[in-house]
Amino acid sequence: MTSADGTAIAVHRSGPSAASPGRPVVIVGGAFSTAADASALSDALVAQGFEAVAFDRRARGDSGDTQPYAPEREAEDVAAVVEAVGGSAILLGHSSGAMVALLAASHAANRPEAGTAIVHLFLSEPPMRFGQDEPAADLPERLQALVDEGRGGDAVTTFQLEGVGLPPQMVEGIKASPLFEHLTTLAQSTVYDATVAAATSTPSEALLALPVPTTVLVGVETMPVLERAAPMLVERMPSATLVHVPESKNHAIDPPATAAIIADRCPAVA
Repeated sequence: MTSADGTAIAVHRSGPSAASPGRPVVIVGGAFSTAADASALSDALVAQGFEAVAFDRRARGDSGDTQPYAPEREAEDVAAVVEAVGGSAILLGHSSGAMVALLAASHAANRPEAGTAIVHLFLSEPPMRFGQDEPAADLPERLQALVDEGRGGDAVTTFQLEGVGLPPQMVEGIKASPLFEHLTTLAQSTVYDATVAAATSTPSEALLALPVPTTVLVGVETMPVLERAAPMLVERMPSATLVHVPESKNHAIDPPATAAIIADRCPAVA
């Protein structure tokens, strides 16, 4: 499908047939993820009776990339995906994708004339810092400079170290792994994730006042910043509740457990 600025967005849909439709769950992936990475989660959602909708965020996978970039463009991408699957959906965002999902839900709430409705918002381990230990303000610009110089690998490691906060030894291990070559193909997306994080790490009052039922999910054995962020967000967001997911570990979604939580809070058939 095509987003508002003309960017082609690749969408992967799976689930109930048109004769017996399940409510769509639009999955917004985190850093370095593509729609293919959501396959197990999609399968779990389908098993609960939902239609699973995964997509490649811009500059990833089979999706395009139109300049200039702004976080609002990603909100428009999500809106276009929701419109393509009927105009109403549940949003599930993980990590930086949770930040995009929050922006997208606000975008939909502020444009009722567009006919796009978010039924429920699920935010899985959003990396919000609320002013504590924020990355340097010039990180997006430095990442873009590395990409422009053809140093995609350096952009990936810089983002991992400064944007995510991974330990240097872990970053070196990733750099030495077969996965690293794939990650470098997604180098441009590090600029966008760093930009989205800078815009939402301390959510605005408008985002916090979002009148959409919201569930904030947090697993175990995850990064301290994520353990801290989830309750801080819920304390500030009247529409939000906190749910611990012990099956989700190391900042990775457990598909069956997460799908079950969504099904418990949102019937698969409207």
